[in-house]
Amino acid sequence: MDALKQGADALFILLGGIMVLAMHAGFAFLELGTVRQKNQVNALVKILVDFSVSTVVYFLVGYGVAYGSGFLVGAETLVQKNGYELVKFFFLLTFAAAIPAIISGGIAERARFWPQLLATAVIVGFVYPFFEGIVWNQHFGVQAWIKQLTGAEFHDFAGSVVVHAVGGWIALGAVLLLGPRANRYRKDGAMSAHPPSNIPFLALGSWILIVGWFGFNVMSAQTLDKISGLVAVNSLMAMVGGTLAALVAGKNDPGFVHNGPLAGLVAVCAGSDLMHPLGALAVGAVAGLLFVGMFTLTQNRWKIDDVLGVWPLHGLCGAWGGIAAGIFGLQSMGGLGGVSFAGQLIGTALGVGWALLGGLVVYGTLKAVIGLRLSQEEEYEGADLSIHRIRATPERESSW
Repeated sequence: MDALKQGADALFILLGGIMVLAMHAGFAFLELGTVRQKNQVNALVKILVDFSVSTVVYFLVGYGVAYGSGFLVGAETLVQKNGYELVKFFFLLTFAAAIPAIISGGIAERARFWPQLLATAVIVGFVYPFFEGIVWNQHFGVQAWIKQLTGAEFHDFAGSVVVHAVGGWIALGAVLLLGPRANRYRKDGAMSAHPPSNIPFLALGSWILIVGWFGFNVMSAQTLDKISGLVAVNSLMAMVGGTLAALVAGKNDPGFVHNGPLAGLVAVCAGSDLMHPLGALAVGAVAGLLFVGMFTLTQNRWKIDDVLGVWPLHGLCGAWGGIAAGIFGLQSMGGLGGVSFAGQLIGTALGVGWALLGGLVVYGTLKAVIGLRLSQEEEYEGADLSIHRIRATPERESSW
């Protein structure tokens, strides 16, 4: 019976890892459909190579930072429990690799390729797993301190704060240090509009992310006996809440409509195992409104050129999700309880502060030492030709 359970658990978390791996295709196509045509190849290459760098670094360093164990042992040790620890690594790696995938959308169209890969290595090797270990592996007694202070530990079931807010707030530091794209905000106060280059690809990216997210959330149970249909339905309700709110607030704009469900899903991760489905619907709807409002504000009023709006989408909606778990997770709000509003506030603030500091230090150091931006000429030509020497759709085919 034990062998069957171990095999079932290994398969369960492996399927979750595969579903979240598929989400990286969603990140790629969401970025491809949003950036200008001269930067589409770069969007695709960045996501795949960032994932590859993340895998090596998280395997050798990051997983050990977060969980205190590594894989530099014999294969006979690794195959114990049907290799469950290995597939657990695979699943958690797909979360870790989401951080550079999130950042990629914010710094698109003007960031140099190799400095970003160096940043990925540092972030996935240390910045992210350091906070991951605090929340999900009781490091440094922080969770015990929060529980003593507020009566409950900081609860983040599937990473509203640990993954999304951390990724979004690191990205904000990178975006601020990079500065806006050339000619985006002109001296006379006018702005150059850069509408999405390909709505079908943007929509495809959104749909891939939506489907994969059910692996992201449901499989966060990590073993088959802890699976909960509540998590699945709460994810669904938050997704549609975000969609409908973004539809209304965004006045039918397809870019907002396809980011709305992602905002809802980001926000519901933390409390998806606690909330009532109607609470999840409300959390998703607030996230959809938050994304539309803050994306517009950052781009137009504050002149922060966050290309895909990753700070509003992941940074702010992730922080909202962490706090919302302390509201809609309460029994008085129809939830299962076991959380405290104050505890959620403290944990969320710690994640935001650590991520912003990490982003500013990592990208600030790289900017000072080797530089972050493409040259003016390279940016004008586009990252596709400047870095990869080919466009997404070459104007003429070779006759050879």
